Amino acid sequence: MARARPVAHDIAVVTEAELRKVVKLDLATIEVVEKAFAALATGKVVMPPILSMALPDVRGEVDVKTAWISGFDGFAIKVSPGFFDNPKIGLPSLNGLMILFSAKTGLVEALFLDNGYLTDIRTAAAGAVAARHMAPENVETAGVLGTGVQARLQIEAAHLVRPFGRVLVWGRDNARAEACAADIAASLGVEARVEADPSRLVAQSRLVVTTTPSRDPVLKAEWLHPGLHVTAMGSDQEGKNEIDPAALVAADAYVCDRVSQCEKLGELRSAIETGLWRKGAPPELGEVVCGSLRARRSNSDITICDLTGTGAQDTAIATHARNLCLAASAGSTIST
Repeated sequence: MARARPVAHDIAVVTEAELRKVVKLDLATIEVVEKAFAALATGKVVMPPILSMALPDVRGEVDVKTAWISGFDGFAIKVSPGFFDNPKIGLPSLNGLMILFSAKTGLVEALFLDNGYLTDIRTAAAGAVAARHMAPENVETAGVLGTGVQARLQIEAAHLVRPFGRVLVWGRDNARAEACAADIAASLGVEARVEADPSRLVAQSRLVVTTTPSRDPVLKAEWLHPGLHVTAMGSDQEGKNEIDPAALVAADAYVCDRVSQCEKLGELRSAIETGLWRKGAPPELGEVVCGSLRARRSNSDITICDLTGTGAQDTAIATHARNLCLAASAGSTIST
């Protein structure tokens, strides 16, 4: 039987520089990611486990994430490599790309050569979703443990939904912490300073975000205090652990972005391994977004959200990026 003649179609190709001009960390982006979490709670999502490949011989790792969401026009497949010796030869540690397919036909619609930019934006937006639904209504001071790109972006995103006036920054490298605080102050127009003692940072904050690759807890259970919300987003690989496992048990509400991921890659894994977690499967953020679960019941509650990053977020940001690029005529087009 003769093979059907292929029908030509166009594929958008958009670079990181072009994406940075049109895709911003704003309320519209947060709402698109929030919609993805809501979809996860309905079960109308096909999201396979993360394909993760560790390459210890070259100090590298590669993650592949994807999800199909009912009602979304497209679905994304993201390839995210991290090669941590690259800076020694003048190359960035992280890069990657997203491919957007039509959710109806499976045809490739766009190739985003974003070098991890879209992942950075959707990760920060997820932190804002957690803050919107779990942090106290009034946050005067926010704290961040970590000094990298996500430290800056998580605080920027949280400020959109909980507009605080002061930020405290902690990092193991004081110079990097000073630079991070200066960037936050300049971008948000708020007071931002370094706090050398992480326990004092937590004590003074009502919203804390942990953004480190630590394998030993940087936030202790005894530092928890009434009215505190913690978003933990650094633990996304086996062996990482930012939050004292006892803190998960002590919190009034502990919520995962995806339980099946958090029990393998997130903070939940450490709590299970130590034998401290005996409460069964915790709720997921999508349930909180949908209103079927109320995470914060009073201003004095202590809440923790564990974010490992989901394929649903990647599909959300990729479809959002495609719409913005079409509107702005961004990128180039190839025909097949």
